[in-house]
Amino acid sequence: MLNVLVVGSIALDDVEAPAGSAKSVLGGAACYFAVASSFFAPVRAVGVAGNDFPQEHLDFLEGRGIDVAGIHRADGPTFRWGGRYHESLNRRDTLFTELGVFEDFEPKLPEAYRDSELVFLANIHPSLQLSVLEQATNPHFAAMDTMDFWIEGTSEELRRTIARVNCLIINDEEAQQLTGESNLVRAADWIRALGPETVVIKRGEHGALLFDAEGIFAAPAFPLREVRDPTGAGDSFAGGFMGALAREDHRDPQAVRRAVIYGSVLASFCVERFSLDRFRNLEGAEVDARFEEFRALTRF
Repeated sequence: MLNVLVVGSIALDDVEAPAGSAKSVLGGAACYFAVASSFFAPVRAVGVAGNDFPQEHLDFLEGRGIDVAGIHRADGPTFRWGGRYHESLNRRDTLFTELGVFEDFEPKLPEAYRDSELVFLANIHPSLQLSVLEQATNPHFAAMDTMDFWIEGTSEELRRTIARVNCLIINDEEAQQLTGESNLVRAADWIRALGPETVVIKRGEHGALLFDAEGIFAAPAFPLREVRDPTGAGDSFAGGFMGALAREDHRDPQAVRRAVIYGSVLASFCVERFSLDRFRNLEGAEVDARFEEFRALTRF
């Protein structure tokens, strides 16, 4: 079993959705990723929190076996985000974004983290993502995420960083924006030509597509009777994907495809509650059981 490093945001979220609302709850890409990945492998997290960040959240992360030595506190407010989801949950409005201490975040890997074997660069400035790669001494597999803001405003730095990773995990709209291709197959070809041998394109309620040297693999989204809060689903997918790869300790085509399904499993649990609350009492046996349900969904 390998270890997993994640570098990204630590946040407090306000969420409004048809199923209810939640205020000042635990959020941030690094938190969703780390908790999802912790069901499979040891996780190290790097991020910054303000002096208003509740200790109980760090205790929760540590309780999941996550090494939080890389999460440091800075003098100032924690990054805060607020959003309102529409009835369909496919659309949301950002109500506010307050960067707080995250605005000056410059990730520094603790010495003990530099030998991390699997590295995930969550959604931060591409030059910061690249700096993390340069600090890591032993990455067997590196993956990254990005967003429309960086695609539009830092395209050259983003391309340089993408060229250095093994895998890009991105949603369908971002893939189209990045490549200028409306067709996702051509978009994935364009991205893989930059350097990553593996591309995962997330499609929300329509599942995910994997593109690699073996071809294309399509994973459905798990059909749920109720979705309460889609926040963090993409980061939970990435955490499940990378954690499953770490647990298997190899990346043959079958292992990578199983990892995509495990990513979908963790995303499906994430959306059942607000914030990371569904993960608080989730058991590994439930994760494996839903994986088998996924397998039955796609067997014919």
